[in-house]
Amino acid sequence: MVLMPRKRPSSCCSIRRTRPLSEKRRDRYVAVCKALADPTRIEILRLLAAQDGPVCACDIVDAFDLSQPTVSHHLKTLTKGGLIVGERNGLWMFYELADEGIEALESLASLVGQPARA
Repeated sequence: MVLMPRKRPSSCCSIRRTRPLSEKRRDRYVAVCKALADPTRIEILRLLAAQDGPVCACDIVDAFDLSQPTVSHHLKTLTKGGLIVGERNGLWMFYELADEGIEALESLASLVGQPARA
């Protein structure tokens, strides 16, 4: 089947072109989006954002009706996406938001921000 080229309607205006993102920046955004692609991970981020400091993994597990391995998987995914960081203290892991992850979220949001209109 051969598709015929469409003629642009006379009332249609041309789109604004954008420069492609660098591969590094694009890959960073993809990692952030993948890490956020689950309701539980969004709720874990919200939980961590509401705290004044790092939170023990055991308290995160207690906050959700999920098994410890499932919560650990979500924490690993968020860590891999750069949205949270974990630090071991003895037997326990403590998690908090990663500054770089928050900056990546803000930067990503700015990509789709609406330009000011006169």
